[in-house]
Parts: sequence; structure tokens; C-alpha cells
Amino acid sequence: MNVNKVFLVGRLTRDPEVRSTSSGQSVTSIGLATNRFWTDKSGQKQEQTEYHNVILWGRLAEIAGQYLTKGQESFFEGRLQNRSYTGKDGVERKVTEVVAENMQFGSRPQGASAPSQNQAPKEESPKEEIPTINLDEEQDEVKIEDVPF
Repeated sequence: MNVNKVFLVGRLTRDPEVRSTSSGQSVTSIGLATNRFWTDKSGQKQEQTEYHNVILWGRLAEIAGQYLTKGQESFFEGRLQNRSYTGKDGVERKVTEVVAENMQFGSRPQGASAPSQNQAPKEESPKEEIPTINLDEEQDEVKIEDVPF
């Protein structure tokens, strides 16, 4: 059995870069930073930051480009992919990327309510009212019509 699965939760290091292939398919590149914290043998807190390149395709790429911003926390699920290319200087380079197949938005960075000067404003998603059941109220039983799903 072979498995190539990656789960990352981190913060975007830059705004998503959205572009299209020659066939018209959308592709978005995202820089993501993840942190690891631990206490060493001497009792000192330590931190290590890893940087990842995340690639999204199709409709997922369009959504990421529309709603994600630098500093925002996000979750990505996908697979590792290695590829090589020749740079402008003629040197062959190798890169490991995460090709995301699933994504979830996290909290936005503080003070990120307005888009930057060189970026078009992003569409706001409509606020959906989520019904709740208050279990603290004294009731003999929960009625099926009170269940929101």
C-alpha cells in the first residue's frame, strides 16, 4: 500500500498568486508557514518555522485567490509532488510542493479588514444565521422541529 497524504495548518506568507494555464485552467500558488514548538533539555522554549509551497488547481484555485490573504490561517490537505525546472539563469532546480485537494479557511490576521492598495476588494460572503438549540433551558424533551438539520 502506498500513501502520499499531507495535512498542513499554517499562515499564508504572501497573498495568493492566481494565474491561468494556456488551456484556461486556473492555478494558484500559496506560501505557507508552519511552526513547531518544544522545550529543549535545558528547559528553554524552542521554535522552528517551516515554509511550504502550496499549489491549487481549478475552482479551488479561484476560491483561494478570491478569499485568502497574507497572514490568514488556513488548512490544506493534499499530496507531495516533486518537480524540476530550468531557471532563467540556465540552472536546473528541484522543488517539492503540496498539491492541495482540499482547503479550509481559518482566522484572518488582526487588522486585515481592508484589502491592500494594489489588490481589488474581495467579495464578502453573506452572513448565514445558524440556528442553535439551547440545552440549558429546562425542557422535558427535544422536539424534532427544534433540530436545525
